[in-house]
Amino acid sequence: MDMYADLVFLGGQVVTVDAGFSAASALAVTGGTISAVGGRDDVAPLVGPGTRVIDLRGATLLPGINDSHLHGCAFGMATPPLSLDLGHPAVSSLADVAEAVRVAVGRAPAGQWITGHGWDTGYLAECVSAPSRLPSRRDLDAVSPDHPVVLYSFSGHATWVNSQALELIGIDRHTAAPPGGAIVVDTAGEPTGLLHEGAQDLVQNALPPLSRQERTDAIRAALATLARLGVTSYTEPGLGPGGDGIMRGALGSQTLDAYRRLLADGELTARVGVLLLPTGMAGTAEEFARVLTSLGESGGSAGSGRSGRSGESGGSDPRRLAIHGVKVFADGIVPNRTAWMNEPYVGGGCGSLCVGGETDTERTAEIGAMIRHAHTAGYQVGVHVTGDRAIDTVTDAFAAAVSEHPRPDARHYVIHGDFLTARSMKVLAAHGFGVNMNPTIKWTVADMEEEFVGAERAAYAWPYRDAIDAGVRVVSGSDAPVTHPDWRQGVATMVLRESKATGRVSGPEQRIGLAEAIRTYTIDAAWQDFADDWKGSLEPGKVADLCVLDGDLLAADPHDIPDMPVVLTVVDGRIVHDALRD
Repeated sequence: MDMYADLVFLGGQVVTVDAGFSAASALAVTGGTISAVGGRDDVAPLVGPGTRVIDLRGATLLPGINDSHLHGCAFGMATPPLSLDLGHPAVSSLADVAEAVRVAVGRAPAGQWITGHGWDTGYLAECVSAPSRLPSRRDLDAVSPDHPVVLYSFSGHATWVNSQALELIGIDRHTAAPPGGAIVVDTAGEPTGLLHEGAQDLVQNALPPLSRQERTDAIRAALATLARLGVTSYTEPGLGPGGDGIMRGALGSQTLDAYRRLLADGELTARVGVLLLPTGMAGTAEEFARVLTSLGESGGSAGSGRSGRSGESGGSDPRRLAIHGVKVFADGIVPNRTAWMNEPYVGGGCGSLCVGGETDTERTAEIGAMIRHAHTAGYQVGVHVTGDRAIDTVTDAFAAAVSEHPRPDARHYVIHGDFLTARSMKVLAAHGFGVNMNPTIKWTVADMEEEFVGAERAAYAWPYRDAIDAGVRVVSGSDAPVTHPDWRQGVATMVLRESKATGRVSGPEQRIGLAEAIRTYTIDAAWQDFADDWKGSLEPGKVADLCVLDGDLLAADPHDIPDMPVVLTVVDGRIVHDALRD
């Protein structure tokens, strides 16, 4: 035999995720590529003196998981020790948050900013018992009168600060919120310390920017966590000038440079696809077009997105780091009542598009112009959009852009698509576009959303079944740090539609099967990356990106899937997580 395998797997459940979702029991890896799939006899001739033979003992071998919407640098930053963990179950009340801040203040040099991530009013006891009770600067002032405090919500669409931070930022009762943003005020007109959507930029502009080392350390921390979870690819959705004011610039242009350095140093242990972010929330079409042109001139042009051609990756391997397209923000989120809805929220209001413009008509024209600019320039376009009226607006803009400037296989997609309508599904399917949904967010907010949109609409949110049946390509992502990037919980949620807080079923008619759920994290996610011809399934000739899950996934009770350990992760034939030898 001229070339023996580097790795051979035997005695397990090899879930190929090929066109027929066939299962095998053995697989071989040679030189970073899958060289054989089948039974023991198919791989036996490839075993040589240097081959590592792994007896799976009934474990499940899957394609490496592709989290198709994950803010890697921001996720690393939001994780201790770089930030306070304020998510559930680390904290369960406003008092718990205050205590965590008090402890941090006791350890911090005078005047240092205290940062935290993950708070969610749906899991803070005082807010749950009295829904009108919201976090306030007064909850933080007693424990941190001299240190400025900035605490990011789990969603990334709200920031909570104390009085010292408001003073340093320069926010008072006379401060006007930026377009598309909101400075929450009390009955006396004084800022409460809550900032929504684009108003968060006021905080970010006052914070010291992340250093090169901080960005690199944050990405390294994220990569280590993802390797332990079996994640071998992810989309970093929005790096560029529009992200310079988000989370201390974690989504800014310098973060893309940090990725390039990690690739050059051989430390990028996952494949990363990037969406550029020309402008942030409340941007205008004129600004978007100007910045997009400058990005193209500086070597950031994506062209077709399919080939990862020279200039797209900024590094030596476009299969490891590639720019696929651009991101646009269309509206906000339901818990902030900033998603643009057809029907009013409980308590009134329908939200709006968050782009520039004074009227709905003007804003609709602006979002259409942004999409048209990006499409014409040859980019894939991913649009953050959650409300049903906003989604219809975006999908219509996709269709109009393609009609005006025909381009094959653009693979534009809706990001989140919480309230995707039947009309939008028809448009997406007809043009070969996709939707990037978030099952772990569904799991997290299913109960809470009822107070904003009522039980019927909350149950419908993230309509997986309808979208797949309509012929839309559906992929899944965690939106980390919004939720932990645990695809196992995502799979369980797609199959069960049970909520995190109460375990109640939310929209049982939108359940999908296990095979369908796995596809959203593997081959269909690879489609979003223009890479389904070389990754996303376990077939000879494809790259050896692998995830081994202890136990038989196909036979497991869906409730048990989140606790099934990931015991091995392989990227391009290289083992990056190995619990089998620990």
